Amino acid sequence: MPPTLAFVSPPRAVEGGRVSVHGSGFPTDSLPVVTIGDHAARVAFASSTRLVVVMPSGLDSGPAPLRVDAVPAEIMIAVGGEWATGLHQVDNPVFDSHGNLFVTYSGSRGQEAPVSIFRVTRAGTREPFASGIVNATSMAVGPDGQLYVSSRFEGAVYRIGADGTHEQVASDLGVACGIAFDPEGVMYVGDRSGTIFRVRDGRATAFATLPPSVAAFHVAMSPEGEVFVAAPTLGSYDHVYRITRGGDVRALPMPFGRPQGLAFSPDGSLHVVDALAGSSAVYRFTNPDAQPEVIATGAGLIGLAFGPGGELVLASNETAYRFD
Repeated sequence: MPPTLAFVSPPRAVEGGRVSVHGSGFPTDSLPVVTIGDHAARVAFASSTRLVVVMPSGLDSGPAPLRVDAVPAEIMIAVGGEWATGLHQVDNPVFDSHGNLFVTYSGSRGQEAPVSIFRVTRAGTREPFASGIVNATSMAVGPDGQLYVSSRFEGAVYRIGADGTHEQVASDLGVACGIAFDPEGVMYVGDRSGTIFRVRDGRATAFATLPPSVAAFHVAMSPEGEVFVAAPTLGSYDHVYRITRGGDVRALPMPFGRPQGLAFSPDGSLHVVDALAGSSAVYRFTNPDAQPEVIATGAGLIGLAFGPGGELVLASNETAYRFD
């Protein structure tokens, strides 16, 4: 029987990500040559029915043909191409309603970078947007349509105007990280020291307590108004937490190697970035209590965001990648 290609998993990837190519009859006497688009891809593992390949750099965003030598067919994989680089992203990027993407240059502790937040236009132009926020960390768009950003150094949250000016709207939030808004417009902020704060009219009260994190509290709000939190620790595995509207905390069943950014897609599915040892993947839960599926992979991923036009962006510390 001639060799065949069946499918590739996950179906989306960015540079450095590992994907599995499934089929039959792959040559095993030597490593096969695999190309994605016009670029050679390194083969990390090979058997007669499965190949593990590393996504090369330099690919454009969009579908790309994956070919294996000696196999007469090809299979398509969705590629996320570079959209913005030169960042220091520590949580999710954020879209506005016009499809512009906001990304941070967070910097090391206490560092005030020349630009705190950049705006990346749909055409891919990166523009300075806001300055003067020390360690800009996590962002969210509020019910008023304005951008909010936390400063983990100051323990504060700022509201950013359309012209990039900022004003402080909450303080005394510990090591302030993740931000989310509930359906009533109340803001929730994660203090990586172990507290989820609820902020109403500028006043912060403790809403829930979690184990402290060595990195950040990544926070997302479900369509039902429940708070989801990823808080990586020094442990080998950590759970994502689900906090009810009444403040009850429970862990999702599946642990992750190093859970990072969280986001809900337009259909209400929870997505989690797992970033253990730089071998990153994005998991999708159609039900938070069920087993997730891997939908994308990349190297060193930290966050993700969904755009108003169906775009998906994955972000590492330095680069934002876009799928249309």
